[in-house]
Amino acid sequence: MTLHLRARRVPLALAASIGGAALIWALWLTLSTERDAILLIVVLTVMLMVAVLSTTLAAPDEDLERTAALHWPWRRAVHLLAALALVLVVLLATQPTGARFGPVALVVRDSAGLLGLTALCATTVGVARAWFLPMGWAVVAAMFPQPGTWGALATWPGQPHTSRPAAVVAAVLAVVGVVAYGMRGAARRE
Repeated sequence: MTLHLRARRVPLALAASIGGAALIWALWLTLSTERDAILLIVVLTVMLMVAVLSTTLAAPDEDLERTAALHWPWRRAVHLLAALALVLVVLLATQPTGARFGPVALVVRDSAGLLGLTALCATTVGVARAWFLPMGWAVVAAMFPQPGTWGALATWPGQPHTSRPAAVVAAVLAVVGVVAYGMRGAARRE
């Protein structure tokens, strides 16, 4: 297990994602007069953690893993759920502190949706570029959220935590991403 985690660069990804979130938390704590981080900061922190953790979605030799006698789909799904749990634990641990990322529903929705989208991208374009689409989508959506149902569907990461269309899009992306990545794994490299 230790070799598997090291091959997927999990220790480095853990340190970078937790360290990045801690740095943003510390900056918000010291530089802001508000306790709650603004929506843009919450979305970008979630995306930062997801982008860093996306590097763990493939090993250096995916073909070797595909030939192993192990049943990989449930292991890949557990890997994604562990990444989701890490993002949620780190960001929701800030709730009782002087600077917090929230509301909880926003963190859960965006973490699940962006991680599912990243997994879907890893399945189609590979791990090296898996974070491009989620990062671009999250940044644009957080900076320019649109009103109305169609606007909420298009800019779901930047919508308020009470938006039902945004929750539906995030849930669909999460489920499709977990199923696609679980069944196929990361796209093969040429």
